[in-house]
Amino acid sequence: MTRFFLGVHQPEWLAKAGVPLFVSRRRLARYKRLPRAIADWALDSGGFTEISLHGRWEMSAHDYAAQVQRYHDDVGRLCWAAPQDWMCEPAMLQRTGLTVAQHQRLTIDNFLELSSIAPDLPWIPVLQGWTERDYHEHLEQYARAGLDLTTRQLVGIGTVCRRQSTGMAAAMIRSFTRSGLRLHGFGIKLQGLQHAAGYLASADSMSWSFRARREGVPLIAAHRTKHKHCGNCLEWALAWRARVQATLLEPEKQYYLGL
Repeated sequence: MTRFFLGVHQPEWLAKAGVPLFVSRRRLARYKRLPRAIADWALDSGGFTEISLHGRWEMSAHDYAAQVQRYHDDVGRLCWAAPQDWMCEPAMLQRTGLTVAQHQRLTIDNFLELSSIAPDLPWIPVLQGWTERDYHEHLEQYARAGLDLTTRQLVGIGTVCRRQSTGMAAAMIRSFTRSGLRLHGFGIKLQGLQHAAGYLASADSMSWSFRARREGVPLIAAHRTKHKHCGNCLEWALAWRARVQATLLEPEKQYYLGL
């Protein structure tokens, strides 16, 4: 893996973390005065929350492109932005009343529209599906739309964060990588990273925050007079990322890192 993005819900960390961050548009949109990034970062469109809440995208492609242009210019160091993609979990299909194929078509249509509206912004295409066959069919849909994803610098693979325990996600990632795709894994947990890190070009994870909240007490002893837990703690997040980096780059250390 060439790059690991720390998923965060505190966009102001862009100005002080100093490591690659993965930030949600929904969080960043709350800021009137934007932070200036001191390291590379990537933008999550917030599609899961959008579709969960509304059953559709309420923001137009033009409005989304305008937001991303502002972040590109004012925050700086934006590596890439996810499109307004459509997740394919059964719960998402139930929410929208559409099929996997329709969600896939909408994802491609939006990528093409954003690329037309703002061709200079670093959009990445995203593969969506539920079964392994779905993902391969989505790749074929891109090809029929004139998009050869093997020529793209990066391709997102969505809806895998909830399938990591099945082994299907890792097998599919290996298959696509061997076919020439450079993949970014969205929301990959540690279990998924351990199986697929060698086949991903990049990944993001917010597992650190979930773990810190679950513990219910500050995971750094000196913080026990500062806050109830470390789920919003930059020091803990950076320490967690450093341990994950060491595990991914030097797997033999996994035993004593406690991951």
